[in-house]
Amino acid sequence: MAYTTLVSTEVLAARLADPSWAVVDCRFKLGDEVWGQREYLVRHIPGALYAHLEHDLSGPKTSRNGRHPLPEAEALRRTLGRLGIADGMQVVAYDQDTGMFAGRLWWLLRWLGHDAVAVLDGGLARWLAEGRPTSSSEESRAAREFRGEARPEMTVGADDVESRIAQADWRLVDARAPERYRGDSEPLDRIAGHIPGAVNHFFQWNLDESGRFRPPEDLRERFRAAIGDVEAEQIVCYCGSGVTACHNLLALEHAGIRGAKLYPGSWSEWSSDPSRPVERKDPK
Repeated sequence: MAYTTLVSTEVLAARLADPSWAVVDCRFKLGDEVWGQREYLVRHIPGALYAHLEHDLSGPKTSRNGRHPLPEAEALRRTLGRLGIADGMQVVAYDQDTGMFAGRLWWLLRWLGHDAVAVLDGGLARWLAEGRPTSSSEESRAAREFRGEARPEMTVGADDVESRIAQADWRLVDARAPERYRGDSEPLDRIAGHIPGAVNHFFQWNLDESGRFRPPEDLRERFRAAIGDVEAEQIVCYCGSGVTACHNLLALEHAGIRGAKLYPGSWSEWSSDPSRPVERKDPK
């Protein structure tokens, strides 16, 4: 059985010694780029290798392509191969708690055609709360050849987004906190607000009080309240830089709403061009 959205701590604990499973630690803090790797060396799930958001899961930045651009497909293939991931393997990604960063690796693997990837529900926080084992040694796994090909239908660019703003059968979904969506504040990007016509579904709304993902039926109801009855393939998710939008894409997939797309550049790319329209109030 392949796990393609979420995996529980119980299931992962039972498969730690399985060579066909690859565990990847994606912990990261936006204000401290070395925090995740430092914490990995202190303790991590046994067998896990570390993937860095900036160095491994993002491409080179320009002044116009956003804060976390997609890596080039060939560079990502090399990274995944170095992490010991190959066709037929089950990958489990985890981060400190919410899945905010693990969701990025989940989406990138699927973008390159590898569907057997899941996020650890509750992350390392739940793993530790349950008293499960950890390791403090730097792990290694034999490098593999990763041969996946990019699926271009999973992304849209800025021009595609702009052309769809006025189309009622498309829906843009902003994963940022409501105050950033409304334009009340903007701690990271040069302009506050959101893409005109976008609806807000804060990625943390995908989680329950315990920090785990809500059940599929609950997620379906919450998403449909925001996006209406548009077709899944006509949903475009974005956030500040293309990271937490992947959390919404994971939640949509878990809810059975499959086929939504990512705008990788997200608000950091959109707002870098002063000619692009901006909305600064809740359209409701």
